[in-house]
Amino acid sequence: MKSSKTSRGLLLGMTLLLSTGAQAASTGSLKLDEPITVNGTQLAKGDYKVMWEGTGPNIELKVVQSKRIVATAPARLVELSGPGPGQGYGTRKEEDGTTSLTAIFFSGKKYELEIGQEPVGSEAVKDGSQD
Repeated sequence: MKSSKTSRGLLLGMTLLLSTGAQAASTGSLKLDEPITVNGTQLAKGDYKVMWEGTGPNIELKVVQSKRIVATAPARLVELSGPGPGQGYGTRKEEDGTTSLTAIFFSGKKYELEIGQEPVGSEAVKDGSQD
C-alpha cells in the first residue's frame, strides 16, 4: 500500500511538471541591424528580448527592450527537423518602403518563429551572429 501512494505521488508530480513546462514562457534574443516594423510598431536598430507562451503553433510574440514590451504580434512556432544553424531574422520590404519582421531564427534550437501574415513582397534574411 505504501508503494501505491508513492507511485501516485510520483505520477502527480510528473504530471504537474510536464504541464508547467508546457505553459512556461519561452524567450530568445533579437538583434536588429536596421529599423524594423513589427505589427505596425517601428523598432529601432538594437538588441531586444522576445517572449512567448505555449508550445504553438499559434502564439503571441512580445518584443521587450529594457524590461518593457515595445511590440506584440501574432506568430507561429514552427518545429524544425534539427537545430537551427544560426541566430537571425527574416524581413519583407513593404510597398510603403518600410521593412517588416517575418521570422526569427534561434541558433541551436529546433524551432523558429514566423511573424504575422505570409510574405507578399521581397524577403531578406539577416544573420544576427556577432563577428
